[in-house]
Amino acid sequence: MRLSGKGLIDRTKPVSFRFDGNVFQGFEGDTVASALMANEVKLVARSFKYHRPRGVMGAGSEEANALLTVGRGAAQDPNVRATMQEIFDGLETRSQNRWPSLHWDMLSVNDLAAPFLGAGFYYKTFMWPKAFWEKIYEPIIRRSAGLGALSGAHNPDRYEKAFAFCDLLVIGAGPAGLMAALTAARAGADVILAEEDRLMGGRLNGETEEVGGMAGADWAAGVVAELEAMPNVRLMTRTTVTGAYDQGTYGALERVAHHLGDRGGRPLECFWRIVAKRAILCAGAIERPVAFQNNDRPGIMTASAVRTYLNRYGVAPGRRVTVFGNNDGVHQTARDLIAAGVHVAAVIDNRRDATDSNDYPVYRGAEVCNSSGRKGLESVTFRSLSGEDKVETDCLAVSGGWNPSVHLTCHMNGRPVWNEAIQSFVPVDGMIPGMTTAGACQGTFSTHGALSEGAAQAIVALDTLGISAKVTDIPKAEDAPYEVAPLWAVGGKGRAWLDFQNDVTVKDVKQAASENFASVEHMKRYTTQGMSPDQGKNSNVAALAVLADATGRGIPETGTTTFRPPYVPVSIASLGAGAQGAGFAPQRFTTSHNVSVDRGAPMIEAGLWYRPSFFPARGEKTWRQSCDREVNMVRNAVGVCDVSTLGKIDIQGPDAGAFLDFVYTNMFSTLKVGRTRYGLMLREDGTVMDDGTTARLGEQRYVMTTTTAAAGPVLRHLEFVHQCLCPQMDVQMISVTEQWAQFAVAGPKARDLLNDLVDDDLADENWPFMACGPIKVLGVGGRLFRISFSGERAYEIAVPARFGESLFGELNRRAEALGGGLYGMEALNVLRIEKGFITHAEIHGRVTAFDIGMERMVSAKKDCVGKTMSERPGLSGADREQLVGLKPVGPVKQLTAGAHLFEVGAAAVRENEQGYTTSVGYSPTMESYLGLAFLRNGRGRHGEEVVMVDHLRDVTARCVVCDPVFFDPEGGRVRG
Repeated sequence: MRLSGKGLIDRTKPVSFRFDGNVFQGFEGDTVASALMANEVKLVARSFKYHRPRGVMGAGSEEANALLTVGRGAAQDPNVRATMQEIFDGLETRSQNRWPSLHWDMLSVNDLAAPFLGAGFYYKTFMWPKAFWEKIYEPIIRRSAGLGALSGAHNPDRYEKAFAFCDLLVIGAGPAGLMAALTAARAGADVILAEEDRLMGGRLNGETEEVGGMAGADWAAGVVAELEAMPNVRLMTRTTVTGAYDQGTYGALERVAHHLGDRGGRPLECFWRIVAKRAILCAGAIERPVAFQNNDRPGIMTASAVRTYLNRYGVAPGRRVTVFGNNDGVHQTARDLIAAGVHVAAVIDNRRDATDSNDYPVYRGAEVCNSSGRKGLESVTFRSLSGEDKVETDCLAVSGGWNPSVHLTCHMNGRPVWNEAIQSFVPVDGMIPGMTTAGACQGTFSTHGALSEGAAQAIVALDTLGISAKVTDIPKAEDAPYEVAPLWAVGGKGRAWLDFQNDVTVKDVKQAASENFASVEHMKRYTTQGMSPDQGKNSNVAALAVLADATGRGIPETGTTTFRPPYVPVSIASLGAGAQGAGFAPQRFTTSHNVSVDRGAPMIEAGLWYRPSFFPARGEKTWRQSCDREVNMVRNAVGVCDVSTLGKIDIQGPDAGAFLDFVYTNMFSTLKVGRTRYGLMLREDGTVMDDGTTARLGEQRYVMTTTTAAAGPVLRHLEFVHQCLCPQMDVQMISVTEQWAQFAVAGPKARDLLNDLVDDDLADENWPFMACGPIKVLGVGGRLFRISFSGERAYEIAVPARFGESLFGELNRRAEALGGGLYGMEALNVLRIEKGFITHAEIHGRVTAFDIGMERMVSAKKDCVGKTMSERPGLSGADREQLVGLKPVGPVKQLTAGAHLFEVGAAAVRENEQGYTTSVGYSPTMESYLGLAFLRNGRGRHGEEVVMVDHLRDVTARCVVCDPVFFDPEGGRVRG
């Protein structure tokens, strides 16, 4: 079926690949779909529910039928579109959703049971007997459900994630996209042009029209060459922009090595987070099929797909082709077929005023109403005013009009509007902040119109960025008006398919309406229309039209379903790149991670971060030896600890101080610039949410520090308070946790370590306790905070993250020269227990400010979130469990966290419980185990003895209740 002299494939490079165990030949540049079509393979898949034979229908990512499994074993990849998978030597593909073979599928018996398997049959059928669900119905359904399957083995492929930033992101490299990118690039803007195909040019690569006096594909190649030579342009082929998110962020999936037999160390895929100041969507449009009886036979395709296989791949989709539709595209398809030497059996034009042709028979005012041929199309039946007739044909090219690809514009809850002229939905400006649309996705279907809109939208986008762009000369191109007559479904008996992926028919949609599932969202879920991997790209608008007709409403009143990201299926492995084998939890590494690992530090999870537990030294055999050494090092010399994981939230605006007064229990509007204050934050129910320090860097600028695990929840809480409780406040906030690498330098020699590292004199009169401000660190702009979590003289020094690893190494070298070094989480925990400092082990969601002895921090001069609720009866008083310290005084000297406390002599049962321990550790400073605990009326029981009982670990210890501040209660050391 190859046509000589046509196509953009490289015929000098033959390629062998396998499909269902058989070897086929193609050429470099072919997809599996085009290569199989060239080898006269029509049957490539089975449908989801009825297992009906299916063939290739489209030519791009909208393909609903031709889904294959690529590869074998652990590397197999299911549900890959044959239209997107490029062939390479050694590629192995196979059909799916069939048994034992594609041609003889036992489950095709479902097709005979179709009258019993209509819309909602599962809701009605599997309700009785009730006991059958778990033992019979569900296991059978689960075994039958789905299309392809994963192997169940660990995926050996490598994936990557990456970030990109630009002035202008152009999504789609068709005529509009190329013109937009060219206009912006010539103006000097940083441009990213993303295209899901391997070739840029869009539909110009599949058409015979000219642009600028040359073949459209050649014009596109020339523009791409110019863009490629520009240093301010990034061209991203095989990259689908999958979603639009807040603040100009877009997700994009790059298929890096799906087309390569020898990957050469390349990842299979890369998931991009692209942050763009402005974006232009030039995603084109998708041709829609027409529903009629048996319109799903292998060989029935969209007309534009037929032209693409013909002109781009040099493949004739059939020997006798019939064309059916309601717009001028059907005649363009017929002319291209004739020019390529392919016989056109008939053109069946639904419009009564359609033009005739001397090259092929035209049936005006006619419509295809049926087809025949089980595993491949053999004939179609059409009817006109003169009655029904039949045409022998092995390929039917169908065009019901075009649907603009509005999907990305809807990803932030925007809804497109109905355009009567094109009989489809179009986007509205502002649906995605910072994004505009151009070309076919805006409903402009002429090439000249797309080129003009692309250039115009680029100029508008750059103007908002303050970049001056010149008006680019628009090349001469096709500019015919687009005219279409409404044609969604042809009446008649039998099943007419709307959603080919989920086997949803016109009858199913009508049945949903008759059973009162008349809302478009209810219809979608009742019938499963549009819920397939193609997300209704081919079927949504036609299904809405059928629903509108069934309910007596217009299409605009019926509305659309919700388009959600991703635009195309995205592998979980690409989203979680870098974390394979580590479960679903993300892994976040500090800038010092590699140094810590090289030093042999065991890494433990803290929130989503990985932090060093301790740093073993030569000769140390247990973690306790390392921990004790590190604690003594901080107490007697100096220690360095990476605290970058603490949440850092930049808060700015005229009302920043008042906002902090409202979210914290204590005052921050009175804090002086260059000073830091400890703060306590309550939830709305009055319990403690988090604690931390907040520094005032300017009159209208603060940096809040949160605990590691609460960084996300606190930011979410702040956004909620701002948006819902005090929207009148002029304040903005953003997380800058990852932007700064921050290190604690603690110990008596901390100032000595830093003095010649920074450009400021760190004398106490210049940098008193709780001071903060900008500082130069070896010439790099940074920040310094004189705060302590250890009870020693301490500083936290912060630099931009890119300098973090270098600074960490420098701090370590200087610390070791002073008799100190690095310390990890274990030592940090002991140091803070010695000082009675709390973490989320204590503020675990059930304690109040009173419980931790901080009730005086709840200011009486102002209101704050949770204040009123914290004053409820029962949230304070002697009956509450209050924070205390514990020391073992009996023969057992060990304490354990999570143990229960009892009065001496009381039975260790639930009814007698007096409290519980939260944090424990061995203190080499105090030469004893120390613990923090909550004890009923604890502050009134200092000096009393209690019994700690850990039933789980079988530990019982007699303890004395004391103040939780064990070390330096006067705070002299921290102030120097």
